[in-house]
Amino acid sequence: MTATAASNNNAALADQYWTTGDEIHDTKANHDLPIEKIWPDRQFTSRLVNPANRRKMTVIIVGTGLAGGAAAATLGEAGYRVENFCYQDSPRRAHSIAAQGGINAAKNYKNDGDSIYRLFYDTVKGGDYRSRETNVYRLAAVSANIIDQCVAQGVPFAREYGGLLDNRSFGGVQVQRTFYARGQTGQQLLIGAYQALERQVHAGTVHMHTRHEMVELIVADGRARGIVTRDMVTGKIEEWFGDAVVLATGGYGNVFFLSTNAMGCNVTASWRAHRKGAYFGNPCYTQIHPTCIPVHGENQSKLTLMSESLRNDGRIWVPKRAEDCDKDPRDIPEEDRDYYLERIYPSFGNLVPRDIASRQAKYRCDEGRGVGPKVREVDSDGTEHMRARGVYLDFSEAIERMGKDAVEKKYGNLFDMYQRITDENPYEVPMRIYPAVHYTMGGLWVDYDLQSTIPGLFVCGEANFSDHGANRLGASALMQGLADGYWVLPNTITDYLADSPKFGKVDEKHPAAVEARQAVESRINKLLTINGTRTVDSIHKELGHIMWEYCGMERNEAGLIKAIGLIRNLRNEFWTNVKVTGVNEELNQTLERAGRLADFLELGELMCIDALHRRESCGGHFRAESQTDEGEALRHDDEYQYVAAWEWTGEGHKPTLHKEPLVYKSIQVKQRSYK
Repeated sequence: MTATAASNNNAALADQYWTTGDEIHDTKANHDLPIEKIWPDRQFTSRLVNPANRRKMTVIIVGTGLAGGAAAATLGEAGYRVENFCYQDSPRRAHSIAAQGGINAAKNYKNDGDSIYRLFYDTVKGGDYRSRETNVYRLAAVSANIIDQCVAQGVPFAREYGGLLDNRSFGGVQVQRTFYARGQTGQQLLIGAYQALERQVHAGTVHMHTRHEMVELIVADGRARGIVTRDMVTGKIEEWFGDAVVLATGGYGNVFFLSTNAMGCNVTASWRAHRKGAYFGNPCYTQIHPTCIPVHGENQSKLTLMSESLRNDGRIWVPKRAEDCDKDPRDIPEEDRDYYLERIYPSFGNLVPRDIASRQAKYRCDEGRGVGPKVREVDSDGTEHMRARGVYLDFSEAIERMGKDAVEKKYGNLFDMYQRITDENPYEVPMRIYPAVHYTMGGLWVDYDLQSTIPGLFVCGEANFSDHGANRLGASALMQGLADGYWVLPNTITDYLADSPKFGKVDEKHPAAVEARQAVESRINKLLTINGTRTVDSIHKELGHIMWEYCGMERNEAGLIKAIGLIRNLRNEFWTNVKVTGVNEELNQTLERAGRLADFLELGELMCIDALHRRESCGGHFRAESQTDEGEALRHDDEYQYVAAWEWTGEGHKPTLHKEPLVYKSIQVKQRSYK
């Protein structure tokens, strides 16, 4: 299709699926300054709140992971009154705990050429030039502070023989900048943030509300002034009010049903805010992680991540011949193995970025050279077949080179976890891995201050869109969460709070609060009275299949249009035929899942519309219509070098697309190459 024909076709699609609104711009960063001076300038120009006034102000923070916990601890220590909410029974159970491999920081401890600029460059390039330059540079600049903070908190980072902190590499880079605590980095970092948080709970500046799920945002007089929660034990609906609201609620990967996310991870907090006016940025940008334990059957509820750090020493391969795939891998000689990443990308080898490693694994399995148990698949045309979805991650060479004890010291707990799940010993038999949904780069649109399009609503960590573009580099999620919580938000929210004495009082009698509570009660009542025949999980699983098949690793126009229709039909099925048992006034996990699924069904449609409008391949988002002669992703910077910020316009109405042009002054934009 010619460029003109493609443009005309997109215009026709827009008439059917979306409208285009005014451009949107980030006005908080001074783009006239050199990039290294923008953050110090914003810190200085951001208005302050004096300590006596802070005690009069309340900040609501939803989420207790690295971003939320760090923000609550920092703002509490600064003297604000903080109301902190999580749906878990303890802040320590936030999903940040599941991150394994490490956290990036531009310390250059290995003296191998790393720097703030190189971390900045690698992040923008890894995101396929679809992230905002100013935000990424700030992230790189504050990264070194994170390590010092965490060491002071007692985080047990790995150390070399002489006592210095150790580093390892992650995908998409050629330096060693990743700090780690074996395969438990997220857990150890979360414990550090939890200790800081609990110190403020003890001091009385932070009030913790566990087992409370945010189910609505209160927007009064154009500002975010509170939230509505449901007590997950008693069912009590309550309103909470403050001067600002911060969402640090993670990503929405569970829209795919099968993902590496904890089962409770959801999009409800962000989606409720989206429906109240917060734009949603790049919703179709989801990350497929290449190093996960493969699907083994049709009754799984989640997938398990194996840390990307394993790609430092493990070698990825499949048999060269399909007829060898059923053999014991130890019986396949070296000359009959295809180390395909090392072959195709000699400069980076097994450390190519996640999107490239994932796509190549899919191609090998599509060719019939996958390994492991075969699982039933249904093609888009309805054809069923059995196919093995796995590739080998082999440590035999590393064990021979380093010795088993050295490998066990670096990766032992990961090997133990793999053996407990698969009943296979990875010291003796290669691991089997395959890509799975892991992280979401999309999220609520925020400006340089991390403020959404709703004044007073700030968004931190994975819940916002800002730092990772179309693909996140490994070990950067923990970096962003802690950077946002400890350093960015506390320096920017003050500019907004400086005006809070002018906001006026809001309580449960305010019309916005009454409307929000009534909407929650009406939605819960409707879910409980449908009394259909289908379970929540059966509908969620069907949604996940649609999303993975048509809006997963590879997309095309026809498939996305089909998916939109399927999701609309499924949403109607949900609201007319779902069965939610029990009552609201008790612990009711079916009701919890139903409320979250209702939001996933709306989000899924927007994800497909976003993918449909972006007729280019970028990061892990491969449009079959846009690829090089070698089958690599092909961007179209002349048409799509922008953030897609979507506005909710009401049920049954087409969403409105607002474009934020991406301007690169410090980096030369070019097609990625890791060869």
